[in-house]
Amino acid sequence: MDLNASKIKAIHSARQIIGQNPLYLDTETTGTGQDAEIVEICLIDDASQVIYSSLVRPVKPIHPDVSKIHGITNGMVRNAPSWLEIHSQISAFMDNRLVGVYNADFDLRMIRQSCHMVQLTWQSNAQFFCIMKLYAQYRGEWNYTHRDYRWHSLESAGLYSKIPLENSHRACDDARLARAVLHHVADQNINLTAPG
Repeated sequence: MDLNASKIKAIHSARQIIGQNPLYLDTETTGTGQDAEIVEICLIDDASQVIYSSLVRPVKPIHPDVSKIHGITNGMVRNAPSWLEIHSQISAFMDNRLVGVYNADFDLRMIRQSCHMVQLTWQSNAQFFCIMKLYAQYRGEWNYTHRDYRWHSLESAGLYSKIPLENSHRACDDARLARAVLHHVADQNINLTAPG
């Protein structure tokens, strides 16, 4: 696809998504592997207001190397609610809503794994979309190896877009930064007469 047309299409998509008043979700986890779990979750609305935010007590401990990244320690989550206690409330907030996530594949995998750890099956009527993939299309750097647009970290997207929010690796801050990245794409002043 022509890069300029692709960029215009990404802007058009971002504007359509924002017009549907989406929510934004971010999680922090015990790691990235197949047994990793959620240790913090935040859900915000399109006005950047917190809908739900909580630390989460995992089944398995947080690895010290991971704590160095997000700053969440085993002591901090010791008295937090478990995923079993909060999952239904989170599901209710997202019920029949459009939910944006930066790297949605990862966070949805963490949700499924957290459910598995407490013998739950994740079921949701939410419609998730990946801000990272939409931003990659907007940025337009082609990855010839993967034959797709190059993905960028949330921190890179924020810095490149000159968004004055920190990528702190905490769920609420990162949900707000992901929202800001989507709004940055939507706010670009490009004529949208190209096909959408």
